[in-house]
Amino acid sequence: MAKRGGFPGGGMPGNMANLMKQAQKMQRKMEEQAKELETKEFTATAGGGAVEVTVNGKKELQKVKLSEEVVDPDDIEMLEDLIVAAINEAMRQVDEESTSAMNKLTGGMGGGMPGMF
Repeated sequence: MAKRGGFPGGGMPGNMANLMKQAQKMQRKMEEQAKELETKEFTATAGGGAVEVTVNGKKELQKVKLSEEVVDPDDIEMLEDLIVAAINEAMRQVDEESTSAMNKLTGGMGGGMPGMF
């Protein structure tokens, strides 16, 4: 007589092994996506292009480009604000790309998992 309960026919352990393989595959894809994201560059502008910044996928500032007309010694505060605005926009682009990549891997379930990249 077959024993009831437990894992009849070994079905559950097989499902667990399959789930583990899928999780490992997803983890590898996430690592690949993270490495790919790190190599990308994101450029944003402010002040109609007067300030341009470039950051990488690791959110490290790579370049700041200023047009001559925005460099006004009498209005340094405006220049500072434009630089901050451009950097924040570039960082937002990194976050958006990271979230988009995560959603592709998890079918939309990973959107609430910040810091995965």
